[in-house]
Amino acid sequence: MTAERTARVGERIRAELMDLVLSGQLKDPGTRGATVHAVRVSGDLRHARVFVRLDEPAPSEARQRALMRGLERAKGFLRRAVAERLKLRHAPELAFFWDDTAEKASRIEAILDDLGED
Repeated sequence: MTAERTARVGERIRAELMDLVLSGQLKDPGTRGATVHAVRVSGDLRHARVFVRLDEPAPSEARQRALMRGLERAKGFLRRAVAERLKLRHAPELAFFWDDTAEKASRIEAILDDLGED
């Protein structure tokens, strides 16, 4: 499978997951405010790593855990819905991860600011 195709499929999965979340398909209150930032799909399209965040400025760790638990509970529903919508031969196994890119970027900026002051 080419990297370009896996990237395209990952983006389609991301869009479908966002549509499912935004349309209120997930009934778990812990999943409210979820944003799917990226999806990385394996070469055989059987596994998808889904990176999520909350659209809150600084969500608490309890809120993050509630989101991840809610997504884990909805994993089967989401997997079936994505496979049905995209007409995939095999539904990818979804694994959810907290997207900590924003926190890492803030730390790097703070380090660079400290270095600039010295």
